[in-house]
Amino acid sequence: LTCTTEHLFNLKFAAKELNRNSKKCDKEEKAEKAKIKKAIQKGNMEVARIHAENAIRQKNQAINFLRMSARVDAVAARVQTAVTKSMAGVVKSMDATLKSMNLEKISALMDKFEHQFETLDVQTQQMEDTMSNTTTLTTPQNQVDMLLQEMADEAGLDLNMELPQGQTGSVGTSVASAEQ
Repeated sequence: LTCTTEHLFNLKFAAKELNRNSKKCDKEEKAEKAKIKKAIQKGNMEVARIHAENAIRQKNQAINFLRMSARVDAVAARVQTAVTKSMAGVVKSMDATLKSMNLEKISALMDKFEHQFETLDVQTQQMEDTMSNTTTLTTPQNQVDMLLQEMADEAGLDLNMELPQGQTGSVGTSVASAEQ
């Protein structure tokens, strides 16, 4: 039962950590937006585009972290309910089984426990794999252009100059890889 409690604690801790990461990405997005304005004011559109890609990536990561936090939290609740129900019967029969000192019954009981923990381990591993695969690294070009225009408008600047056309997410992806 201690192992189950540990799994539940880890799931709940992971949900909180994912939520913290989401907030951190929100903060990073705001910082990147400020850098976009400064770069636009200096007329450095290439640097502004890089910061725009980073801001969009941070925004997408924040959403992904928040979404995954909610999923992990929901799974933790389901696991807690399922474990409580399935373990209740096993725990009730445990005392009688252990007192009987019948090795066959004790072995069957331990097998049942181990099977439930293995199932929980598989579910936890699948969840961890899913979380690691959900981070978005590409930045859609239209979102970058819209953000550049928005920041220029907020800074009260005219964005008439031709924006250099870069490959979608090229710099943002390499920066994201370096951050991870």
